[in-house]
Amino acid sequence: MSESLLINICIVILFLPLLGFTTVVLLGKRIPKLYLFEVAILGIALLLSIIVAYVKLSFYNTKDIVAAFTWITMGNAPSPGAISIELGFKIDNITVLMLFVVNLISFLVHVFSIEYMRGDKLYTRYFAYLGIFTFSMLGIVLTHNLLMMYIFWELVGLSSYLLIGFWFEKKSASDAAKKAFIVNRIGDIGMFAGILILFTQYKTFTFDVIYQQIAAGNIPFGSNAWLTAAGILIFMGAVGKSAQFPLHVWLPDAMEGPTPVSALIHAATMVAAGVYLVVRIFVMLTADAMLVIAVIGAFTSLVAATIALTQNDIKKVLAYSTVSQLGYMVMSLGVGAYAFAFFHLITHAFFKACLFLGSGSVIHSMHHEQDIRNMGGLKKKMPVTYYTFLISTLAISGVPLFSGFLSKDGILAGTLAFGKLTGHWLIPIIGFTVAGLTAFYMFRLVILTFHGEPKDHHKYDHAHESPFVMAAPLVVLAALSIFIWYTPNPIGASDGWVLKNWIKTPTQVVPLETRYDFMKPSTEEAKAEVHGEVIHSVEYTETMHWAHYPAMFLSLAVAGLGILIAFMFYQWKKLNADKLAEKLKPLYNFSLNKWFLDELYDMTAIAGTLSFSSILAWFDNKIVDGIVNGSATVTRFVSRMSGWFDTFIVDGFVNFTAFFSGFVGLSFRRLQTGKVQTYIVFVIFAIIILLMFFKPF
Repeated sequence: MSESLLINICIVILFLPLLGFTTVVLLGKRIPKLYLFEVAILGIALLLSIIVAYVKLSFYNTKDIVAAFTWITMGNAPSPGAISIELGFKIDNITVLMLFVVNLISFLVHVFSIEYMRGDKLYTRYFAYLGIFTFSMLGIVLTHNLLMMYIFWELVGLSSYLLIGFWFEKKSASDAAKKAFIVNRIGDIGMFAGILILFTQYKTFTFDVIYQQIAAGNIPFGSNAWLTAAGILIFMGAVGKSAQFPLHVWLPDAMEGPTPVSALIHAATMVAAGVYLVVRIFVMLTADAMLVIAVIGAFTSLVAATIALTQNDIKKVLAYSTVSQLGYMVMSLGVGAYAFAFFHLITHAFFKACLFLGSGSVIHSMHHEQDIRNMGGLKKKMPVTYYTFLISTLAISGVPLFSGFLSKDGILAGTLAFGKLTGHWLIPIIGFTVAGLTAFYMFRLVILTFHGEPKDHHKYDHAHESPFVMAAPLVVLAALSIFIWYTPNPIGASDGWVLKNWIKTPTQVVPLETRYDFMKPSTEEAKAEVHGEVIHSVEYTETMHWAHYPAMFLSLAVAGLGILIAFMFYQWKKLNADKLAEKLKPLYNFSLNKWFLDELYDMTAIAGTLSFSSILAWFDNKIVDGIVNGSATVTRFVSRMSGWFDTFIVDGFVNFTAFFSGFVGLSFRRLQTGKVQTYIVFVIFAIIILLMFFKPF
């Protein structure tokens, strides 16, 4: 298959969901079951993405395929010079892998939704929204430049707003949609500022051109600080989309949308967009920018994991789990474990989508019950849901033979190596702690939901396994959570086929003095680095090999401990969770109330905004409106005075002149009789008067 044909297929893949959206929106009410057209469209896109991935990875594994065209040409402006903006595609290995992941998750969510959303009054519109969401995400994946990514970035934000607030008649749903939209705009402002820094310097938005300029020593404004700032600011977009601290608060509230939407948002689409963005800009990140990214990722994973420990809503537990796992990916990128971060993005997409769709299956069967304290015993009623949910739980907990073990093991090894080489030991400590917490709260969720005796017998008696269209996606996703799809070695992803041949760590292009020491090549490696073959020093490579087995055994230990404690609390009842919560009530409430971060934001950002709005309203009402109203009063007074002056003075003088002229005219008209005799008399009378007053000489 030629490169041009590959590009054309990618164009078709991009626009197929948009075609489905347009068709369903325009004709959905007129043609029954037109939503199936949208599902079929996604099926075709999935098949095409599999073909593209196979061809690219088999025949163009080491080559990036780029196709672009000039969108806007602004000529040779006096100050910035010639500006030409391109749009285009970049097809590399991570692109085709993401195409497959996004289309697969989206297709399975579409299939699952056929039954889950049946009977909803906006059934057809729901499938249309799924289509525009998928189109937006595919645009982010395929683009080769920052501007096109930003356009689709905002379109993803709009699509998520529509889906989160799908049941907009519920105040909680509409509030959650607005919260997600506004919080993401905060991150997007930073992203836009970072993009402008790069555009101001390079007059282009294209990734490869920018990176070539940086590699050539042309850094923004001649300062490494500006390069660091650009990286951190663009990362702010990921902080919003991938729900990193402090902008993570929107994601749990997004559970107000339909459960399949939660699977779509939390698995491989919106939240993965932020991680994918950092993957794309990884080569331009300086050491300072990477440290910021690593710290934010680590802290986010810890905060979310501690909150998930005490949540009772099945979807809220999974939501905070998503935030925590995204923190893992971001932390991995910050410590330089690029390949494992992207690997975890893929594995997480499958097992987290399975978990969310599994929770949807439970909610559907339990008549929309979401509190796990009211569940229990569902293992017998819903065996397919249970075993697929269990497989995904084993994967996210880092148990061997499952995908999550491979990717999390690599991330933890990266943090361990990072700690040894840089002295930042707090990051690996947080990483291993979160691994144990994850295993605990996930098995707490499984035990309370599926094991033991039912808590609500009425709902339990009516519970049943979900129909085929809901169960089949669970089976597919659970199967993809098993190690064999990724590497033949069940205990070492670093030796796996995928990581060695598909996901290659790119060479950084930032100046050497801005890198970590472990990213600076030796003299012998410098030449190889020019050709993109080296990113880490020999010391870092050796340290990663050293960290592999310690990280594996330690992660197994903490995961096993977490699972054991969960069984002791909730399965075997050897420990009493309620008594422990009572003893540690301040900590329990701190976790249950999500570190009181929403309350903190209410008291600071929201209350401050409202107070500032009140001040602005007062200023507008009293000052601005006062000036306007005062001006109106003065204008009316001046107008009245002007009117009076015009009426009585100007018009009075004019009217008096006219009256006087008329009076004089009337008076003299009596003298103008037309009779000669009268005129002679007037003349004689005038002569007599003159003779009386003037004596002649």
